Amino acid sequence: MKKVKIGFVGCGSFANMVHYPSLAEMEDVEISGICDINKERLEKTANKYKVEKIYTNYKQMFEELNLDGVYIIMPPHHLYDIVIDALKSNLNVFIEKPPGITLFQTENFANLAVKNGCKTMVGFNRRFIPLLRKTKEIVEKNGPIIQAVSTFYKNMYPNFLYFNGATDILTCDGIHSVDVLRWLCGEVKNVKSIVKSYFSEVANAFNAMIEFENGATGILLTNWTVGKRIHTFEIHSKSISAFVDCDDKALIFRDNKEEPEILLTTEVAKSNERHKFYGYYYEDRHFIDCLKENKEPECNFSDAVKTMELVEKIYKNNISSKMEEKNEGI
Repeated sequence: MKKVKIGFVGCGSFANMVHYPSLAEMEDVEISGICDINKERLEKTANKYKVEKIYTNYKQMFEELNLDGVYIIMPPHHLYDIVIDALKSNLNVFIEKPPGITLFQTENFANLAVKNGCKTMVGFNRRFIPLLRKTKEIVEKNGPIIQAVSTFYKNMYPNFLYFNGATDILTCDGIHSVDVLRWLCGEVKNVKSIVKSYFSEVANAFNAMIEFENGATGILLTNWTVGKRIHTFEIHSKSISAFVDCDDKALIFRDNKEEPEILLTTEVAKSNERHKFYGYYYEDRHFIDCLKENKEPECNFSDAVKTMELVEKIYKNNISSKMEEKNEGI
């Protein structure tokens, strides 16, 4: 079996929690080299995954190794130069969300990837959660999705800054919920939103109603000041409704029946390991399969531009500020 040769830039906690173990389980993948400026972390990761080639200079790794693809797992404000250099080296690239800290950066990534013929992928792992994918498939058997709700609550009070304020809550983390609505419903037509700052000068609550080109309605409900992390989805079509908690289960109601069909997340994934039932293994598998089959990954950089555009529209179409301005004039 020909192995797909992968390089890594980044040996941080998240990469070690989900991406290294996922790729290490795949018999058709070889982690050929890894790079990090933290030598202790670099050596620890290399020893754990038995990687011989280690680097503190990623450009040297790109030049010396004949890689099929590279994972660049960095904080979003450290991504840009490394991703651009990888694309200029004609490397296929996987990055975590968000795909840069601005829409402009994401567009630059996408344009260069297309120009150089590079396969690319952004780690929107919710799309690859087995429970959510199966539930979507079941609902769509009744017809197209007509309404979807994406809910993401957290309590980060009183510190609402990601990476000391290098990026904002919606772009950095809430983007997962934004991307799922796009994945479920398609191309965006209209957006109206309410963006609020509770107990902070930083915007920390993002709620939106989105009309999609196919007629579906999407509802975004997020707030980072509330009780705890709750992250759920609703998917509705003709005579069927699904309520999904990817950490636990999905309830599927049909034709006014009182008792739902229940799908357990660990049973659908056939694993109780989080990197599997929460989609990280399967997004990595998708990227590797696309490299092997010379196919464009589902959430490539060009597709990620559309999610970043929706994030920007949620900020731009904030009706709460207009309402406040109107009230002040009364």
